[in-house]
Amino acid sequence: MLFAAPISISQLSIYAERLTSLVVLYLPRLLSALLLLVVGWWAIGWASRLVSAATARLDVSLSSFLSSMFSITLKVLLLISAAGMAGFETTSFVAILGAAGLAVGLALQGTLANFAGGVLILIFKPFTVGDVIESQGKSGTVQAIQIFNTLLLTPQGDTVILPNGATSNGVIVNKAHPQRALVEIQLELDAATDLDALRQQALPLLGHDEQVLPDPAPQVVLVSLKPGATMTVAFRAYTAPGQEDATRNRLMEKLQQLFATQETKK
Repeated sequence: MLFAAPISISQLSIYAERLTSLVVLYLPRLLSALLLLVVGWWAIGWASRLVSAATARLDVSLSSFLSSMFSITLKVLLLISAAGMAGFETTSFVAILGAAGLAVGLALQGTLANFAGGVLILIFKPFTVGDVIESQGKSGTVQAIQIFNTLLLTPQGDTVILPNGATSNGVIVNKAHPQRALVEIQLELDAATDLDALRQQALPLLGHDEQVLPDPAPQVVLVSLKPGATMTVAFRAYTAPGQEDATRNRLMEKLQQLFATQETKK
């Protein structure tokens, strides 16, 4: 049977010296890193509260997201700094973190574009909740401006979800500020139609509709002409924003009744 050799006093002395040197070398670093963590953690909490107060006027979801992202980013940097101060090698960790951030950024670049678009919309306010807008071929009343999407309610009752990235970078027609919207109905008529007589009959019909605004007054204009064949006539009237579809439907029915009456007389 083998027995371990007893440790001599000289070996114990060597181990004690090594331990003492390690404590002398690393204890100040560990204390400094611990102090940095405590003070830094408190400072980050204080700064996060300042960010929350500064963004309180923005959307609630955006304010919460910005403050949490600010806090998490600073805490990660604080942990890396404390590890480096304690003597740990942080180069590899920083490289891995950077590669992971790049991969996540590439995977979420569409989402990040929508987030950036949402921030731009909330800051510069090209439209607000309740406005009637047209964007990306869709028209409706803005119901909510979220971080990544804008919700529209169409006159048909459908909810349209517009990505904020494309919305902020595209053309936005805000129909709430002009306080009026154009309703235009184009019809192809016989080129021999008497336009003056048509105006005398159609203009009172357009102007008497309950949703048509008196100023600007309704118009009947010639848009295009094919000699000897047909001509295109536009019947134009203005209404309140959001009333275009309902007004257009009523005016089309009235015009249909007008032309049906003329055909009956013939």
